[in-house]
Amino acid sequence: MTTDEPQPLSPVERRLVLQVAIGARMLSLDGHDDFNQGQISARIPGRDEFFIKGALVGFDEAAPGDVVRCPVDHTLPAPPLAPPELPLHQAVYRARPDVNGIVHSHAPYTLLFGATDLPMHPVSHDGAYFRDRIGLFTETSNTVLDIETGEHIAKDLGEHPAVLLRNHGGVIVGKSVRHAAVFAQVLERACRLQLTAESTGVPYTWSTEQDVAAKQDFIYADLSVRSYWDYAVRRVGRHWPETTEWDRNRHTEVVR
Repeated sequence: MTTDEPQPLSPVERRLVLQVAIGARMLSLDGHDDFNQGQISARIPGRDEFFIKGALVGFDEAAPGDVVRCPVDHTLPAPPLAPPELPLHQAVYRARPDVNGIVHSHAPYTLLFGATDLPMHPVSHDGAYFRDRIGLFTETSNTVLDIETGEHIAKDLGEHPAVLLRNHGGVIVGKSVRHAAVFAQVLERACRLQLTAESTGVPYTWSTEQDVAAKQDFIYADLSVRSYWDYAVRRVGRHWPETTEWDRNRHTEVVR
């Protein structure tokens, strides 16, 4: 698992690698770029390993060949191209068996929102999903380089779909990498809209608890999330036409 030699992928693994690469491009289009920083990862349910965007490429340039296979167990050797914040993903996957996709990014509005003590108000459909469902980690704003810090973040994440890292960004999780990528976009929009409302200096309103529950059940049901993912895939294809060929290129069936 730690060799630099290419490894063949099963059909399920190949699909997951493609989703990680496409998910990275989605995040780029939604403003999550910060040089080559930030990660998106995915695992097959029940597996003790996962796939993650490599350390040397940004979201906007990630391709299937840039995705690396890593162990959930932090005591095992990691591949040379694993990102420095690998312990964050390892800790969350170990703490949350229900999580099979993780996004960590420095999306600007998510980062700004985490620098405040504002509660998330359901100003929009986006905010409704995260109403009372965001953790906050304040221990450090530094890069997550050790498993202990990762475990503390996982603790503050709890059972929520996201945790804000004060002055650092956010960690968004999902039952699949599709869910994590979509919800990372949803959170960034929710933070942007609420911060914009706050900046007007005038009172503003938000959805009722009844509407919030209805939106969570319908707008963010699994079938809806899948349709949002499919739309985002098409959008990525329009922006980077070469990505539409990845599924047909057999040389993408390997990772380091």
